[in-house]
Amino acid sequence: QVQLVESGGGLVQPGGSLRLSCAASGFTFSSYAMSWYRQAPGKERELVAGISSTGGTTNYADSVKGRFTISRDNAKNTMYLQMNSLKPEDTAMYYCRGRRVIFDYWGQGTQVTVSS
Repeated sequence: QVQLVESGGGLVQPGGSLRLSCAASGFTFSSYAMSWYRQAPGKERELVAGISSTGGTTNYADSVKGRFTISRDNAKNTMYLQMNSLKPEDTAMYYCRGRRVIFDYWGQGTQVTVSS
């Protein structure tokens, strides 16, 4: 029963902050590279940020660099995405993903809406 469960989404005003969480179970979380994706209505899914299994390496989409921070706590089997200075264009469903060799797991997503 592999599971990735996102939480922390909601409605915020432009310039606000939000912290997303992804709780993992059913696999060895510390062996998996993790990432956050997002998808807005009518648009393709895009990579937001990624983090290596140990947390030693991170990468970000150009559109979120300097505003978002990805992190993980392997002792808690949880990954996070701290989102600051939010913009309306950040509005999307945010998904958690875990990958290792042939294995590829996705969560169900959490909605983030940035609006006045």
